[in-house]
Amino acid sequence: MAIYRHENTSIYYEDSGEDLPALLLIAPGGMKSALSFWKGTPWDPREQLKGRYRIIAMDQRNAGSSTAEISEKDSWHTYTADQLGLMDYLSIPRFHVAGMCIGGPYCLGLIEAASDRVISGTLFQSIGLDKNRDAFYAMFDDWAHELKSKMPEVSSTAWAGFRENMYGGNKVLFNVDELFISACTTPLLVLMGDDLYHPRSTSLMLSKTAQNVELIESWKEGKSRDDAMIQCLQFLQRND
Repeated sequence: MAIYRHENTSIYYEDSGEDLPALLLIAPGGMKSALSFWKGTPWDPREQLKGRYRIIAMDQRNAGSSTAEISEKDSWHTYTADQLGLMDYLSIPRFHVAGMCIGGPYCLGLIEAASDRVISGTLFQSIGLDKNRDAFYAMFDDWAHELKSKMPEVSSTAWAGFRENMYGGNKVLFNVDELFISACTTPLLVLMGDDLYHPRSTSLMLSKTAQNVELIESWKEGKSRDDAMIQCLQFLQRND
């Protein structure tokens, strides 16, 4: 079991280990984002890109097999620090990143924090704010409910502060603002979202706002799925 430890945080990860360009995968699942969720997606990049990239997949803190303390100061930047810390631990200076669902804001947070290290970002149906804030609060509450019995030392103030840091405010992508997105020159590939948590409006905003972006509208089934898999691989290879 591969574990990256930093202070009171323990991050579970898998590393395919080849001497190839590196790709950090950030799984769907909302606050429960864990690498096992890739098995239930339209396609699993770990299988699709096997032998072509060094694949690093991880469970986010307090999801899957990863653990960490909870603080009212926790927010998106806390996860960014975990992600960059893992890549430092593995001595990987530059890497591609691909994320689904909550992985969309995580990818952009990595680009904002370390644009010199992130080669490209692939965003599968990113979450976004579009008259759906209550759904994200409920998602956080569901995740927190499962943890509270294991963490009686965490105050209600800490849980509330963390929740608001994640899903309060007016940023469409929660983690970064549109000013950053409009200035972003890192190559982005956006695969369209189309539901409550992953609204089309978010994918379209990204495709119209970022400077170096490609959009795939249909990618989940049949020939569209097969074509999108090829496009994703070609996008990565063009930017290696």
